[in-house]
Amino acid sequence: MGASKTDFFSADQNELAAIAKALGHPARIAIIQHLLKVNSCVCNSIVDELPLAQPTVSQHLRELKQAGLIQGTVEGNSICYCINGETWNKFGELFKTLFASYKQITKCC
Repeated sequence: MGASKTDFFSADQNELAAIAKALGHPARIAIIQHLLKVNSCVCNSIVDELPLAQPTVSQHLRELKQAGLIQGTVEGNSICYCINGETWNKFGELFKTLFASYKQITKCC
């Protein structure tokens, strides 16, 4: 079987792209901001924080979880979510490295 297009890029490049895609919707940014603000596991209040239907919020949570930014545990009839600290820090370092590699130029275009 042939190589996929992502095979031509480094692991860091693929990881950065995946996280950027996961954060590429304002609802997902709002979810992340809410989880960072409360700094604990959140079960039901995420739906109350957003002007979206519960199934839509669940889809956004699924995307964030697949990217590794959040984790969820089942508690009774609901799933409680929080920031996945390990991957959060890893992705923070990847973005920090990317942005730190910029060198100011004196003239552009």
